Amino acid sequence: EEPRDVWEQRYLDEDTPWDKGTPAPPLEDFLDQNSISGNVLVPGCGTGHDVRLIARHGANVTGLDISPTAVHRAWMYSRESDETYVCGDLFCLPGVMEQAFDWVVEHTCFCAIEPEERISYVNAVVEALKPGGYFLGIFFTNPDAEQGPPFGVQPAEIDQLFGNRFELLSDAIPESF
Repeated sequence: EEPRDVWEQRYLDEDTPWDKGTPAPPLEDFLDQNSISGNVLVPGCGTGHDVRLIARHGANVTGLDISPTAVHRAWMYSRESDETYVCGDLFCLPGVMEQAFDWVVEHTCFCAIEPEERISYVNAVVEALKPGGYFLGIFFTNPDAEQGPPFGVQPAEIDQLFGNRFELLSDAIPESF
C-alpha cells in the first residue's frame, strides 16, 4: 500500500490522534522567543494548525501533505495571513519547490515516515531549502507507541542524520507538549 493511500485512509476514517486541533506547543514556545520569516515549508502539515500559527507570525507558509483530505480540510479554516496548502509528496517535490524555502519546519512528518526513509527525508529538506536556509525540527524522542507511527528517534540519531548537512544552532527539550 502506498503511503498516500495509508494517510488518506486515516483522514477519511477520522483516525488522526496526532491532530490535537491546535498548533504544536513547542512551536508556539519557539515563536514566542524567535522569529521565522520568508518562505516556509511545513511538510506533513495535516490540517494546517502549525502553518496558520507560523503565518500569524508574518511568514509566507506552504503546508504540504500527502493526503488530499488533509489538504482540503486545511483550506476549510479561515486564512490567517499568507498561507497556502499543497497536496504532494516531500520525496518528490515539484521543481518550483526546489531551493524555494528559507525555512523548513518539522513537527509531524519525520516521525510518521518509516525509519529507513530518514536519509531521504534529510535529502528532501536540503533540496527544498535555499542555500543558507534553516531547518526547525520538533522531534518525538520517546513516543507513546511501541511501534510507529509515530516512530521515535534519539538525539544521537538526529545528530547523525542532520549533523553533516546542518549546523546545530540550538536545541531544547520543550516544557510543554
